Amino acid sequence: MFVRMFVIYHDYLHGAILKGSPTARVIMHVFGTLALTPPRVWKHSHNFHHRHNMQIETSSVGSFPVYTVEMWRQSSFWSRVGYRLTRHPLAILLGYVTVFVYEMCIGSFLADPRKNWDAGLALLLHGVIITLLWIFAGPTVLLFTVFLPYTLAATFGVYLFYSQHNFEGVYIQPTEEWTHARASLKSSSFMKFGPIMNWFTANIGYHHIHHLNPMIPFYRLPEAMKHTPELQNPIVTTLRPSSVLKCLRLKLWDPDNRRMVSFKAAAEASGV
Repeated sequence: MFVRMFVIYHDYLHGAILKGSPTARVIMHVFGTLALTPPRVWKHSHNFHHRHNMQIETSSVGSFPVYTVEMWRQSSFWSRVGYRLTRHPLAILLGYVTVFVYEMCIGSFLADPRKNWDAGLALLLHGVIITLLWIFAGPTVLLFTVFLPYTLAATFGVYLFYSQHNFEGVYIQPTEEWTHARASLKSSSFMKFGPIMNWFTANIGYHHIHHLNPMIPFYRLPEAMKHTPELQNPIVTTLRPSSVLKCLRLKLWDPDNRRMVSFKAAAEASGV
C-alpha cells in the first residue's frame, strides 16, 4: 500500500491527477513529507530526470549515475569508490537510508536549506515520530510500524527505479543525438507484472509509456499500451531472480558496443 500510494503521489506531482484540488494538495504534501520525499525536492529532481532521461552527463540528478567505460578508466580512486557504492546492491537494499533519508532529505537540505526547507521538515517529523513511538509504544511497535514497512517499500521502490533504466538492452544516447521519444522507448523498460502487482505498484511497470507522457494517469497506462501499436514492443524486465541478477551486474555503458556491461567485463576488455 505504501508503494501504491507513493506512485499515486508521484502522478499527482506530475500533474496527471487531481489537478487544482486543495484537498489533494494537503493530503499529497503531507504524505510526501512523511514518506521522506519532500514535494519540492522530489518534483525538481524527478522532473529533471524526465527531461534528461539516461543522458550520461546528467545521469546523477534524480537517478543513478552512469559512467562510460572510458570515464571509468580515467576516473580517480575516490570517484570509483563513490560510483561503486552508489550502484552497489546494498545501496538498493538499504534504500530507506541511502536514498530517502540521506539523498532526498539530508543531502538536499544541506545543499540549499532555504530552497529545500521541506527536506528538513521531513527529517524533523520522521525523527519526532520515531522518538514518540520509542517512548510511548516501544521498539517492537516502532519496528513494525516504521522501520520494517519503510525499509521494504524503499528497497522495492528503489530497485524498480534502478531496473527500469539499467537493464539488458537499454540504449543510452549521446547528448547531441538525444531525443525524448527514443529515451522513453529505448531507455525505459516495461516491468511485466500480473494484475495484483500492477495494482499494488499503480502500473509503474508501464514505465516506457510514463516517460513518453507523464501526464497519462497511472490507471490509463494499460489502455494506452493496448491501443497504441508503437508502445507494444518494449524491452521487458521482470522480478525473476535471473533478471534481477542481470540488472544488478550492469554497471558501465560501453558506447562502442552500445550496451551496459559489468565491471569485470569492462576490465577484461581493456586488459586490466
